[in-house]
Amino acid sequence: MAAPFPPDADLVTLFNAHLGGFERALGLQFTKVTPDELVAEVPVGPHLAQPYGIVHGGVYASIIETVASAGAAIGAMAAGKSSVGLENTTTFVRAVRDGTLIATGRPLHRGGRSQVWQVDIVDGSGKLAASGRVRTLSLEAGAKVAGEVVGLKT
Repeated sequence: MAAPFPPDADLVTLFNAHLGGFERALGLQFTKVTPDELVAEVPVGPHLAQPYGIVHGGVYASIIETVASAGAAIGAMAAGKSSVGLENTTTFVRAVRDGTLIATGRPLHRGGRSQVWQVDIVDGSGKLAASGRVRTLSLEAGAKVAGEVVGLKT
């Protein structure tokens, strides 16, 4: 799949420059961005913990949503569209208290109207902590969501 970026574009820097406030609050940073695979890291800290001191399940769901949505956006933008999430299914596998979470996302299906992405999150020792799938919808240029045209905020 052709990316909507120049062949020499530094996609990691580009994607990190366009993180939303929520992703920044999580501490998420992309370390690899290609049309077929994205990798992001999130340092674990007390701000991500639930009362038992382990990473809150919503953190995993949010990381999965972010990585899958970013991957789906590459394909949608190549077709002159934007992409929004429709469904996020996250399974929690192992509790994590510290270290770094590493998420790797890959496409399972890339259609003209929808995509499905699989994201696995491992802890610093490479053990699976969570896994999820996100289904996205590709919207035509100029489509509105919540009353505004969908597009990157600059």
